[in-house]
Amino acid sequence: MSDEAKTAAPADAAAPAEAAPDYFGQLLMLKAEFENYRKRVDRDRPEWLKLGRAEVLVKLLPLYDLLQHAHAEVKTGHADTPLAKGLDAIFREFEKLFKEEGVARIDPAGKPFDPHYHEAFGFVDRPDVEEGAVADVLQPGYLLGDKVLRTAKVRLQKKKQEGI
Repeated sequence: MSDEAKTAAPADAAAPAEAAPDYFGQLLMLKAEFENYRKRVDRDRPEWLKLGRAEVLVKLLPLYDLLQHAHAEVKTGHADTPLAKGLDAIFREFEKLFKEEGVARIDPAGKPFDPHYHEAFGFVDRPDVEEGAVADVLQPGYLLGDKVLRTAKVRLQKKKQEGI
């Protein structure tokens, strides 16, 4: 055997051992990644549930508004009818649901305008309301905990014009 053949044989034998994949290391890495994923999912799950609840509640608010308008009309003309009593029962259930879910109504009347909670839809001139404050509430807003589900649609008190 030549000298080249003798030196080449041990190098070839060592190459497959070095090139062999580290399956145990890969398995440990995969296990660690999965544990991190599981912990992240467990940590984020309450936020996902809260976002899902918020989406459903936002979709219920227009229905609630329509029922409120219908209820006001029925109350004016037919206060003691079964229809009025049925609408009262529906509103009690809505209020119960909103309370259980942590939904609160924003009551901005007479308070200073806050763009985080209110959406302005014009101005009015009322002597009993402070300048720049909310004068009319066109559509109530709602909070879920401390997050805004829907801003209140309002009209603001005009600023007094000087010298005109």
